[in-house]
Formats: sequence, structure tokens, C-alpha cells
Amino acid sequence: MDSVHSDLKVAIVVADIAIVLIVGSLLVMLLRRLKQPPVIGEITAGIVLGPSILGLLPGDVTGFLFPVELRPHLSMISQVGLLLFMFLVGWEFNSQLLKSRSGAIASVSLWAFVLPFALGLGTAALLYERHDVVDGEHVSFWYFAAFLGIAMSITAFPVLARILHDTRLAGTRIGALALASAALEDVMAWILLAVMVVGFTASGGTTTLLTVLGLFLLYALVMALGVRPALRWLVARLTQGGKASPFLVPLIAAGAFLSAYATSWIGVHAIFGAFAFGLVMPREPRALLAETLHTPLESGTRLLLPIFFIVTGLSVDISALGWTGLGELAIIMAAACAGKLLGATLPAKFSGMSWRDSYAVGLLMNTRGLTELVILNIGVSLGVLDGEMFTMMVLMALITTAMAVPLLPKGLPRAPGGLFDIPSVTVPSGASARRTPAPGGATDAATSGQEVPSGKS
Repeated sequence: MDSVHSDLKVAIVVADIAIVLIVGSLLVMLLRRLKQPPVIGEITAGIVLGPSILGLLPGDVTGFLFPVELRPHLSMISQVGLLLFMFLVGWEFNSQLLKSRSGAIASVSLWAFVLPFALGLGTAALLYERHDVVDGEHVSFWYFAAFLGIAMSITAFPVLARILHDTRLAGTRIGALALASAALEDVMAWILLAVMVVGFTASGGTTTLLTVLGLFLLYALVMALGVRPALRWLVARLTQGGKASPFLVPLIAAGAFLSAYATSWIGVHAIFGAFAFGLVMPREPRALLAETLHTPLESGTRLLLPIFFIVTGLSVDISALGWTGLGELAIIMAAACAGKLLGATLPAKFSGMSWRDSYAVGLLMNTRGLTELVILNIGVSLGVLDGEMFTMMVLMALITTAMAVPLLPKGLPRAPGGLFDIPSVTVPSGASARRTPAPGGATDAATSGQEVPSGKS
């Protein structure tokens, strides 16, 4: 009997995955006609299948399709896709982006981080009283405020890169400045988030906090001085003779998962481990790794990452917001948009761009998408954000991402080709494909002529 019951559970989870993939694909195709990136369709699919829309039908359709007792299984599967995605984010990070137009990039990234973060703190001060208790536990104002600040300041680098490619802004000054600034800005946000997570989880006092920080610094040194050269040796051995070993994909994926386990054991979220493993992953031989390693892992994220969106969507209940919640959502939207538009537009203008082009940079930097959802889910898992705040922040991420392309000013310069004239390769944006620059830059393009994995944040 137990065996039959267990088999039925597996069958329901598998059927749930099928539903997610079908609904997600349909909405991606539909919203693509509105020039929206795939991540918008996938996030919308999660909301549609959750209590916000499907749950309004009689008979608790959402509960029938996605039984509460089986949702942890979906969540675990989604984490596999998320960790693979974060590995690709780290592997594709392109330091070349930070070396061009350094003055303008530093100015735009700094202010596009600081101003939204400050407005996030102000928003937290206004909303804290209604959201200071999560699951019966009191939440510190500073942790609550810091999470809102980080969530306001983030830019979804993968989604932004896809938007730039689709709008043919990738090879322009606007696209180059926006993408490079987003890369640097997101590095600052991830570092701050890591420090905050360490502080939040180290509840045992100063001694525990120092222990976690010390272990994390030791982990970083091991990754830089030990794992990086070991990976170079391993990849060289597994790609000898211009042919990749069939063990390449499973061994690298296993390394990313073990790195995620290490940071989780230390007390830092697992996604940082997967991201760090991607940072130290070799980029050579480029063409071979792009074909034999990057493509299979990208395909894995395309299948598994949509499950992350439905798990997120099942926690989003728009119908429960009420008029007070809608008023708070308006405050959040105003702070999020003002922070990015002013924080990126004004520095871009001072760097010598026109008002039209500067506004385009600010609008592009206002996209949040998948990266925002990752941060918000961390906030929920740590007990910092309640369900209502989570719903409002997810809606903010969805709206700010969806508004980018329709509101771009007309007459912007368009250009074919990659960013900074660097060759590009199709890589994932959420569960979708995009084009971004290769790490080697234009010089490498001239010598290799290959399309390779590249940078995002």
C-alpha cells in the first residue's frame, strides 16, 4: 500500500512539472508577441497557477493540482535548477565589462545601488509595523529594512542582457553602459546580501558570527587558491585532443552542488556556493566548453527553473492584499522606480549622454526579474518577509521588468553584434536563451573566432 501511495506521489509531482512546462511555454509565446522577455511569461505562469488566479475558482483547483504535502518535493527539484542557474551566472560573469568606460560605469552602478537602497530603507520604515511579525516571530527592523533595500537596488543582469539583445541595443553605448553597470551593481548587492545572511543566521552572538565569517573567508581562499587550479587541471585532462570526456558534465555539476553544500554548511545560502564555483570555473577551451558543457547545463535550467517560478507563484496571493496592500504596493513601486530611474539616469547624463539616452539607461537598470525572485525567496526562507510583503515585492519585480521595453524612447541608436564588440553566445535568462559577451573581449574574437560562455550577474 505504501509503495502504491509512494508511486502516486511521484506521478503527481511529475504531472505538476508537466503542467508548469506547458503553461509556462504558452505564456512565454503569448507575451513574446508583446516583446516581453521569457522570464515574464514564466513568472506570470507561477502566479496564474497559484492562489491569485487559479485558486479563485471553486473547488480549490490549485490545492488539487499542487497538493500542499507535495510542494516540498517541487521545491527541492526547483533548487537543483536554481543552483545550476547560479553556477552559470558565475561562470558567465565577464570582468571585461568592468574595464571599459570605468568612470561612467562606476558612477551609474554606485548611484543605481545607493539611491534605491536608501529608498528601500525609507519604505521599510513606513511599512515595518504591518510586517514585523513572520510566522509568530518578531523580525528585526534592520534585517527587514536591509532586505527591502537590497531588493530595491538589484538589477536582473540575465534579463537585462536578453532585453538588450532583443532590442538591438547590445552593441550601443546605452546597452554597454547599462549592462556593465548592472554587473558591478549586482556584485555589490550579492556581497551585502551574503554578509546579511551570515549575520542573520549567526544567531548565537558575536562568537558565532565571527566563526561563520572566518569559515566563509577560508572557503573563499580555498576556492581561489585550491579549487580554481584544480579545475584548470581537471578541465584540461577531460578535454584533451579537442574532445570532451563524457564525465565532464556530471563532474562539474557535482562540483557546483558540493560547493553549494559547503556554503550552506558554513551558514551562508547554498546559491553563493554554486555562484562561487562558477566564478572559478575555467573558460578555456571556449568553443568546446560552450558546446559540451554549457549547452547541457543550460538545457537543464530550461527544464528545472520554471518549477522555481511555480513554487514562487504558489506563495503569491494577490487577492489577499486588500486596499491597504495595494496602497503599500504603490509605495513600493514608486520607491523602486524612482530609485533606479534617478540613480542611473542622472549619472549617465553627467557622463555626457543625452537626456533621452540617459533615461533609457535608467529604464533598463530598473529591470529586476529572476534575480529579484532569488533574493525574495531567501528572505522568506529566513523568515524576514511575510506572505503579503513577498507578494508585493514579486509584483514589483514583475512590473518593473515588464515596463522596460514598452517605455523605451523611440529613435534610440540600434546596432547589431555583441556588447563592446565582443563575440556572443546563447545563454540562459531564467529558463530562456540570450546573447552576452565572451570573457576574452574583442582581441580574443580576432584570434579565436569562437562563440563562448560569458558574463552576467
